[in-house]
Amino acid sequence: MRFSELLNDAPEKEPERQYYYIKCAAELLKEKEAELGRKLTCHVTTFGCQMNARDSEKLLGVLKEIGYEEVESEDADFVIYNTCTVRENANNKVYGRLGILHGYKKKNKNMMIALCGCMMQEPTVVEHLKDSYKFVDLIFGTHNLYKFAELYTMALLNKKGMIIDIWKDTDQIVENLPISRKYPFKSGVNISFGCNNFCTYCIVPYVRGRERSRKPEDIVNEIKGLVADGVVEIMLLGQNVNSYGVGLEEKVSFADLLRMVNDIEGLKRIRFMTPHPKDLSDDLIEAMATLPKVCKHMHLPLQSGSSRILKKMNRRYTKESYLELVDKLRARIPDVAITTDIIVGFPGETEEDFLDTMDVVDKVHYDSAFTFIYSKRTGTPAAAMEDQVPEDVVKDRFDRLLALVQDHGHEKTKSFEGTVQEVLVEEVNEQDSSLVTGKMANNLTVHFPGDPSMIGQLVNVKLNCCKGFYFIGELV
Repeated sequence: MRFSELLNDAPEKEPERQYYYIKCAAELLKEKEAELGRKLTCHVTTFGCQMNARDSEKLLGVLKEIGYEEVESEDADFVIYNTCTVRENANNKVYGRLGILHGYKKKNKNMMIALCGCMMQEPTVVEHLKDSYKFVDLIFGTHNLYKFAELYTMALLNKKGMIIDIWKDTDQIVENLPISRKYPFKSGVNISFGCNNFCTYCIVPYVRGRERSRKPEDIVNEIKGLVADGVVEIMLLGQNVNSYGVGLEEKVSFADLLRMVNDIEGLKRIRFMTPHPKDLSDDLIEAMATLPKVCKHMHLPLQSGSSRILKKMNRRYTKESYLELVDKLRARIPDVAITTDIIVGFPGETEEDFLDTMDVVDKVHYDSAFTFIYSKRTGTPAAAMEDQVPEDVVKDRFDRLLALVQDHGHEKTKSFEGTVQEVLVEEVNEQDSSLVTGKMANNLTVHFPGDPSMIGQLVNVKLNCCKGFYFIGELV
């Protein structure tokens, strides 16, 4: 099959174009399997956030449609690394793992390696890969992920080395491509792509592009299809979910979207990730308070409790306005679980700034928090800022913050001991096969006696014993 013939016959319209290439790739794969006398295997490794995890399900869906058999090991015939670049360490992790893949490829001459995701949107990264990792077959970014079937087919037919296809941006959203879900009972659903906020420490707007929203009817139809396929819980995904509606012809807010999704028959739970405090409206709080399927869990990133540092971060709220928002949330939804993200050691952070952060943590009493040491990201405004905080000072502050967060988190968790809570059973416990593990609506983990038949069910569990940040319970 000639590449020129494939190109000439391919439809222009999406997603029909990608399904055409899936069919072509499937034929090529059958030829290779006949030659080798065995099935070919694939593996997708995901680095980073829930958005990346959802993207990986799309990539895996295409590979399975082509005819690959998924395996747990990276010693496979086709391996994709879906990369993250939020922190420098994420990049280094990928480079380290590529060395291992190269070893596998030396043993398996049929092996192909693809790299995609946020890290690939950095030109310096791609140049480094071209120079030092010539064994990689395919590199593509975040904006043209929907073209994976086409790019994969090109890579199959290519005899001249690495294929690189990176776009700087796109306004295109392609619906209805194959997806292979990790869990049969829960799923992420993208509601928007990209970010318009440009926090000074964050590289996401540069690698994910400007914000664009999916049409509400496409989101609702996707969720209806998931529910028909056994999904009971969905996570609405976006870099900033509560600015949903950007780019739509008809004005639809995130609260409006929640109401539409709440009306879907058969769906039991709705979560979302991640909101931005500056866009958290009274209407959204009201929707959370009144819609029965929306989990009463708000992940509300703080990043810093210092108004001065928040201004340097370009977060567009203050310590005072953030605390007012928390008060408003708790007044309307008394049992709401509030979690957060906090960065320690942002350039110019003084002890006084840090104590402001500790003060917010003390006042809010978060259920849990993701705490991070500031990581300089080349290409962001913060990376060029003066007054980078010494490492030993940052480490001391981080340890103090973590201790306070854990004290409050344990206190909040302990308060549920002895109560009966609804739990979504997710898996058989890894340490003890007589137990199953599930999540409460506030995202707390519970282990209790059960069997695999319960996976995907919502059951009532009595929380008998608090073990720090999880519970041992019993079915009631």
